[in-house]
Amino acid sequence: MDNTGLSLDRMRTFVRVAERGNLSMVARELGVGQSTVTRHLNELEQAVGVPLLSRTTRRVTLTDEGSRYYTNCLQILRLVEQAAEEARDARQAPAGAVRLSCTAALGVMHITRLIFDFQDKHPDIRVDLNLTDERIDLVREGVDVALRLGPLADSAMKLHALGESHRLLVGAPSYLSVHGWPEGPADLSRYETVIMSNVAGSDQLVLSSPDGTSLMIPVSGKLRVDHGLAARKALAAGRGIGPAHLWLVHDLLDDGQLEVVLGDYRPLPVPVSLLIVPERAAIARVRLLVDFLVAEVSKLPGIRPS
Repeated sequence: MDNTGLSLDRMRTFVRVAERGNLSMVARELGVGQSTVTRHLNELEQAVGVPLLSRTTRRVTLTDEGSRYYTNCLQILRLVEQAAEEARDARQAPAGAVRLSCTAALGVMHITRLIFDFQDKHPDIRVDLNLTDERIDLVREGVDVALRLGPLADSAMKLHALGESHRLLVGAPSYLSVHGWPEGPADLSRYETVIMSNVAGSDQLVLSSPDGTSLMIPVSGKLRVDHGLAARKALAAGRGIGPAHLWLVHDLLDDGQLEVVLGDYRPLPVPVSLLIVPERAAIARVRLLVDFLVAEVSKLPGIRPS
């Protein structure tokens, strides 16, 4: 078989096997016999001319060549899907699925609610919301749009800057009543700090002073967490002080469960961005969700233009 014998069906079979690592599972999903799945893979490898998969009795894994081929297959299949979707979009209201990845705490606190509003406006659009603080490979994971906090490395994704998320140094009245209020930034080193273990450099608190200079204060604490919602709980429970995004704690500040500490000294703001897979940006339902998020995220507490 030469390359003209390749088919999209065989590529789809290969992609599913690569993602699931199990031939019988893929056969059940496709509603075919396992021998059919095996034949499709063999024909594909024969056409490509290199082994794409390494098979054992329990697991199927990608070879180095298979891993590169898998990434290319994803792009090809998504372009085919995009072509069909754009043709349909020209004739009818946008429908189908958009997969959105979002920083976990922001997703739980605010983005989920915004998705409800979006779907009320566009009831035929399904949103698959993936909440994670990991910097996932959008193409490999099949994600269309990602909402991210923090600086981003160079990327082939389309970037839409939404602004900056402003932060405050906060603590619970119960903690401050026992340990007292710090009189200045230098005092912070003797306080318990709730530390985010998944944030680089979190053992150093960087504060912007009233005159615009930056101060670096070494901090420590007996509690380290890797999730914003856990940090919110710990701060409200009086386990120490710490920096927090305003959107994460605005309600706790309003009802007095948290207080602002050293309000003239602010932790540096964090960029908020949308990453969009370029091949998906022109699809009507993806474009609608992106435009909606651009308008609504900027209204969240503490999110301001850069």
